[in-house]
Amino acid sequence: MTIPLTGIPLPDHAALLATLPDLGYTDVWSSEVAGTDAFTPLALASAWSPRLRLGTAIVPVFTRGPGLLAMQAATLAEAAPGRFALGIGASSPVVVGDWNAVPFDRPFERSRDILRFLRAALAGELVDGVFDTFEVRRFRLERAPQVPPKLLLAGLRGRMLRLAAAEADGAVLNWLSADDVATARAELAGAPDGFEIAARIFVCPTDDAAEARATARRLIAAYLTVPAYAAFHRWLGRGEVLKPMWDAWAAGDRKGALAAIPDEVVDQLIVHGSPGTCRAHVERYAAAGVTTPVIALLPTRDLIAGGAPALLETLRGLGARS
Repeated sequence: MTIPLTGIPLPDHAALLATLPDLGYTDVWSSEVAGTDAFTPLALASAWSPRLRLGTAIVPVFTRGPGLLAMQAATLAEAAPGRFALGIGASSPVVVGDWNAVPFDRPFERSRDILRFLRAALAGELVDGVFDTFEVRRFRLERAPQVPPKLLLAGLRGRMLRLAAAEADGAVLNWLSADDVATARAELAGAPDGFEIAARIFVCPTDDAAEARATARRLIAAYLTVPAYAAFHRWLGRGEVLKPMWDAWAAGDRKGALAAIPDEVVDQLIVHGSPGTCRAHVERYAAAGVTTPVIALLPTRDLIAGGAPALLETLRGLGARS
């Protein structure tokens, strides 16, 4: 499950997170866009629910210096030994450049260099040298974790996925259908045994298909018009079906862009229906080879109106053991 949950104040997650393992959940994962940072919710979860595994999906490789990123990862790894996976990725020009005033230059190389730096630093090694995209002089963690976290790399297409397979402990996938998993996995051929494949899966638990699709269209338009995601879906074979959306968006026609997204694309990329139906759809990702399906719960009218009891009932339905 992705935390924090929309509409729930962070302090109110304590009781909820303590309940999750009994509902069938094994992990909580955070993200970092413009809400909470990635580490604080997981630090709280490490104390509130010590049975849960923790992960980031993802922390951008540009928005912290290498040393600070290593320190934050080491701190959480110490707080939750053996229970933390660090997912990193390039993020986007908006998050990195527009919001954090950092040039979004050479994202592949920066991701590779941060991955290599973290591997050495989190093992307690002295890092002193020049990488292609930055230079680090005589850095050693004062509190290197006894159990270094697994390092996962987010990737959309071949080059980054092949880097993950070669040098990371896992890959983070995003914005793909269950049927698309095979295309991504083909680029991960040769990954070692135990390689983790985490995928963020957007879930809108409502039987009102019109409501779900309206929510989904807004999300799809916001993300898949970003150049990296647009290129990703062309690579997946959706270039022709999504071209009307991209053309309308480029012309400034936001309503037209939403209307141009076909139901079939919505239904492929956003899981919706009753909690049981959603659960079955998420299991398709696992059957396709995703080892860690990470649910990102989208708010619905019923969840908002029903408050904490409705949320708990939905989580129970989504997490029910087979």
